[in-house]
Amino acid sequence: MTEQMHEFQAEVAKLLDIVTHSLYSEKEIFLRELVSNASDACDRLRYEALTQPELTKNDPEFEITISIDDKAGTLTIEDNGIGMSEQDMIENLGTIARSGTSRFSEQLTGDAAKDVTLIGQFGVGFYSAFMVADKVTVTSRRAGEETATVWSSEGHGSFAVESGTKEKRGTKIVLHMRKEAKEYLEVARLRRIIKTYADHIAIPVVLKSTTEGEEDETLNSASALWTRQKSEITPEQYTEFYHHVGQAFDTPWLTIHSRAEGRIEYTMLLFVPEQPPFDLFNPERKSQLKLYVKRVFITDDCEELIPAYLRFLRGVVDSEDLPLNVSREMLQHNPVLQKIRSGLIKKVLGELERKSTKDRENFAKFWDNFGAVLKEGIYEDTVNGERILKMSLFNSTGQEERTNLTDYLGRMKDGQDAIYYITGEDLEALKSSPQLEGFAAKGIEVLLLADAVDSFWLSKMTEFDGKLFKSVTRGAADLDKVADAEAKSEEAEKTPDGEMDSLIALFKTVLESKVKDVRVSARLTGSPVCLVADDGDMDIHLEKLLKAHKQFGAAENLRILELNPKHPLIKKLAANAQKNGASDAVNDAALLLLDQAHIVEGDPVADPVAFSKRMADFMANSISN
Repeated sequence: MTEQMHEFQAEVAKLLDIVTHSLYSEKEIFLRELVSNASDACDRLRYEALTQPELTKNDPEFEITISIDDKAGTLTIEDNGIGMSEQDMIENLGTIARSGTSRFSEQLTGDAAKDVTLIGQFGVGFYSAFMVADKVTVTSRRAGEETATVWSSEGHGSFAVESGTKEKRGTKIVLHMRKEAKEYLEVARLRRIIKTYADHIAIPVVLKSTTEGEEDETLNSASALWTRQKSEITPEQYTEFYHHVGQAFDTPWLTIHSRAEGRIEYTMLLFVPEQPPFDLFNPERKSQLKLYVKRVFITDDCEELIPAYLRFLRGVVDSEDLPLNVSREMLQHNPVLQKIRSGLIKKVLGELERKSTKDRENFAKFWDNFGAVLKEGIYEDTVNGERILKMSLFNSTGQEERTNLTDYLGRMKDGQDAIYYITGEDLEALKSSPQLEGFAAKGIEVLLLADAVDSFWLSKMTEFDGKLFKSVTRGAADLDKVADAEAKSEEAEKTPDGEMDSLIALFKTVLESKVKDVRVSARLTGSPVCLVADDGDMDIHLEKLLKAHKQFGAAENLRILELNPKHPLIKKLAANAQKNGASDAVNDAALLLLDQAHIVEGDPVADPVAFSKRMADFMANSISN
């Protein structure tokens, strides 16, 4: 095959420019990334060889080697892992995984120091090689194939691919070092970097001797970190392993290292990230845990290992009881894996509960990043849903900081018999919702639920500690049980019942096909009108969510229009209705107020042209009067 030139994917070109010209202070991480990739390649071949032993028959021992050539100014990292075909190289080294391409592009800020930290989040650490090299050449031969492919680039806008030769399987990366990066051709420097960043890798990292007669030197301990005693592992080693297994650059917020012994034995080394991964809300909701069996890598795509609501976890699980030749199909119904899954959930939730009670401030930071995901478990996990709900944090009208439900119950007013909440898409919009006015006047705290998942778990979890959840946008607002002196003193301000009866009758006639009912509101104190759902109907926000995902039928639940009898506009309209009966002014007011109520709910106006004309006419009449 003759040399073929290819253009980098646009996002990769941006990344290379950021990496090459950034002032990133830890350029040595390029070696960690390349050694980590080599380790993954060996792990994947070890798994393939379980069913195809011929792939490793002639070279069964895995190894990663590092070679220095002072004269040529090159550093070579080579592995005998699974290798890459020509198409693999074009896809893996010329593009970013499709699931991350658009997100990567969106998150580029133009600030090199910030953007370079995205490398780990998007699993493209290979490109960090261009921080120290002005040219990179990759020669790879896939296990089981006879031909090799050479990929090369100077880190600008293109790369070349051509046929090559390689005696054994695996991948060899040659870095042509920049003048200012010659320090990475020093043995002592490489020894320290590998010890710092790759000591946990369970495959020997060998430095080839540059002097004839001297033996090669293994730079790492080459034992799986999770198999060691916790007392032997430093926080720095845990962090570096997290960087390796999680393809991340932050530090873990929580580390869970535990071994289960008994009828089923397994080891878990799990990390909760400090920063949310870019694919946290990927519709596929895949787990990122790696499954090993007796220290042999099996898969990093095992849905049965951990529930989707814990998909933010990174780390490894190593089982002693699963068969080495276990397939992904067998994993789906394996009782051993189900017990491991149950143990993992119990351990993780236990650690989170401890954080929520003993370190509330730190737990709040976790909740900012992952609370919306963890709450999916309230809806999905019939066993642990209540446990998750109890530790959950919520914004509310009564507290600047988030509150849990236990604390909310302790602040309930005398006579209050429900946990009140309102759902929506925007926290600030919820805070100013007219449906909250009556509750605020009575000092009743309302939970502000702005995550999409809230509407779903509320449909399943109807109470907490004996108190029902009740939406302030559904049903009548029965606030009389929590009446106070202020509310009684305002009785005189209300519009006379006779006038309100006349106005409601007229509004019902005008809005007959547009609303389910019109009634006096007990929840409004400042706004003239609001829309609410009837007791037996679906919550307003949940209906919107289902419609957005095309999971709701064409028939729309009509809402109830509530009128505030203390509002000046409603008072005038009521007096006018009783005195003059039906009129164009009252008819237009009814339609305008309904449109206003829809606008407050974030709904589109049904007829913008008619709305605009009515508003103009109404304003003209108001000014003339």
